[in-house]
Amino acid sequence: MEICDTISEKVQGGRAKEVVALINQALEEGIAPDTILTEGLITGMNIIGQKFKNNEVFVPEILAAAAVTMMDLSLEAEAFGCTLHTSENEVPTVVGALVTDEDEADELEIPQVGDARTGLYIEAAKKAKSRITDRPVLAGVIGPFSLAGRLMDVTEALANCICDPDFVHAVMRKTTPFLIEYAKAYKAAGLDGIVMAEPLSGLLSPALEEEFSAPYCKELIDAVQDDSFAVIYHNCGPNTPKMTDSLSSLGASAYHFGDAVQLEEILDKMPSDRVVMGNISPSKQFLGGTPDSMAQAVKELLEKCAGHKNFLLSSGCDIPPKSSWDNIRAFFRASEEFYAE
Repeated sequence: MEICDTISEKVQGGRAKEVVALINQALEEGIAPDTILTEGLITGMNIIGQKFKNNEVFVPEILAAAAVTMMDLSLEAEAFGCTLHTSENEVPTVVGALVTDEDEADELEIPQVGDARTGLYIEAAKKAKSRITDRPVLAGVIGPFSLAGRLMDVTEALANCICDPDFVHAVMRKTTPFLIEYAKAYKAAGLDGIVMAEPLSGLLSPALEEEFSAPYCKELIDAVQDDSFAVIYHNCGPNTPKMTDSLSSLGASAYHFGDAVQLEEILDKMPSDRVVMGNISPSKQFLGGTPDSMAQAVKELLEKCAGHKNFLLSSGCDIPPKSSWDNIRAFFRASEEFYAE
């Protein structure tokens, strides 16, 4: 049906206002709502979802081209045996250090996938995948060095990259195999990929990042990424603009950066065939901003970055739980208005 084909095309182009108008036109012409839904809307989202997964398009105007399950960066550390602090309004946080020297690291047992809450998250992701059929579904996984920081204590992990590098590498030899198996479990559950969060390495110097993070991240990426399973690398640290050569060598499908950096600087340095995502401030805009300030922030970022075909508008990190829905709506509305001009 011609009008449903047009609806599908407009969905793929992110033309929300035109989609609404076409839906109303189709209804006035007597076309059944389920026909509009299946042959127009869902068809369009399935096409753009498959293209995004295959890295065939980098389209910022697609407002929600993928679904990502909840990310909790204490999850994997808990499976190793770390103690957590929980509160009503925040995600759990790790308390204290699980290992304090190389001997303890060598003796540390690698947990089984399914231990603690990891099995629950995999099962939840599997259910999400079964119900979300119009776009890729991705899971959240912590990065190897960031997990090491939770097992050792963040300050100790950073300091020991210089003071006791053997200790850090000993911990990394435990975190990386576990994370590979954890990512494989999501792949076996039918998901389309993972977002691997490695923010702690963004506090390292480029040389230390190349030693203590990059090789382990690449090992994970090489173990799980293929044509049907993507790895999106996330790093919200301030030193990432100095690490672009190392990061691009990881071979991730896409890269996501935080608001501590000027994203246009990274876009200028990263390969043009890799998606670069970011980086509206979660704290300043989603949580602490207003709809007007959010619209202005989105406009300014798009003006700087939209000329790069591999740029995808996103928040700079996970969105705080208390963020205003008005600010979230303003984020999407500002993007839609920018690309409609």
